[in-house]
Amino acid sequence: MLNFGRARSQSRTNRSMSLGGMDYPDPKRKNNFVGKILLAATLTALCIIMLKQSPSFNTPSTFSLHESGVTHVLVTGGAGFIGSHAALRLLKDSYRVTIVDNLSRGNLGAIKVLQELFPEPGRLQFIYADLGDAKSVNKIFSENAFDAVMHFAAVAYVGESTLDPLKYYHNITSNTLVVLESMAAHGVKTLIYSSTCATYGEPKKMPITEETPQVPINPYGKAKKMAEDIILDFSKNSDMAVMILRYFNVIGSDPEGRLGEAPRPELREHGRISGACFDAARSIIPGLKVRGTDYKTSDGTCIRDYIDVTDLVDAHVKALENAKPHKVGIYNVGTGKGSSVKEFVEACKKATGVDIKVDFLPRRPGDYAEVYSDPTKILRELNWTAQHTNLQESLQIAWRWQKSHRDGYGTPLSMYS
Repeated sequence: MLNFGRARSQSRTNRSMSLGGMDYPDPKRKNNFVGKILLAATLTALCIIMLKQSPSFNTPSTFSLHESGVTHVLVTGGAGFIGSHAALRLLKDSYRVTIVDNLSRGNLGAIKVLQELFPEPGRLQFIYADLGDAKSVNKIFSENAFDAVMHFAAVAYVGESTLDPLKYYHNITSNTLVVLESMAAHGVKTLIYSSTCATYGEPKKMPITEETPQVPINPYGKAKKMAEDIILDFSKNSDMAVMILRYFNVIGSDPEGRLGEAPRPELREHGRISGACFDAARSIIPGLKVRGTDYKTSDGTCIRDYIDVTDLVDAHVKALENAKPHKVGIYNVGTGKGSSVKEFVEACKKATGVDIKVDFLPRRPGDYAEVYSDPTKILRELNWTAQHTNLQESLQIAWRWQKSHRDGYGTPLSMYS
């Protein structure tokens, strides 16, 4: 018999039909594929609806909401030496804190210390951002419900400012304007501004009061004064509460050893005298360079008012607590007592127990002979006075942190003990 049946090389549902030399897919196969797509889309839509109905899906960030009894403070430059100590104090006092820093001068290690100390949700957040980027700053303000701003972020070396003045005008003056504009746009009404005694320049009369004329003699002081002027001009036509703190030479560190000062190696030569003393004591540098021995002072070296960072942070908190709408407070933050550089070096030798080698060199551009404060006003109006006024003790506290953190926040020695 003849076999008229056809052998099937593929099932009917998967076979293509040939018309005029062209292959067309089987309509049944196409319908099956479309059906799968529709099913997947339907399931996805159902999942999205269920997620949106979940209590946690639409819950806004704690930081984006104003909460009764909780003050949310933006701390700019909070990864830096002073800013990190301020953030620590605010967190200890139950404030909610957001730190914004671009880490150009600050330390991520300081942020990690704070995060470990205060891991609870809604206490602390860190945002990596540059205050020179107005769009980013505005986004930060739009996504967070700030009640106040403590504005520390700034480059802050007198010597460096004479070498690169444009950096200082941009970083200090321009960036402060960006912060102020975002505060105004988003209704943040309280500003605590970190200023400096460098705005006074070299006054003819000591001690310095808040009424002493401001005649800065270096770009750092000039940039800070410009920022102050912008804040004061804006405050005249707003209901903002403004506190401007002009502080003197900062020393010390957290008494419990959690935070300290760790400047970048390339900036050490511009840094604070305390950092240079510690570097010399640890033989990181061969000795200490004292610039200027011919000033009109008792021993020929500069006289400065050294304020412990713990006292300085306390002044900022007092300023925040006493800030009032439509009011501007301007305060000097210092001990009211000056110490010469030679006296400082002797105190550092005793604090470290190291006979530090000292080289006396010509003056540094932009320095002034004698600066110390009259803290009468801040005592009278904010009930603040410096408590840590023993130079050697403040240096001993800072030295303990330096010894146990030889690489700054990189590798604490305690990790290996």
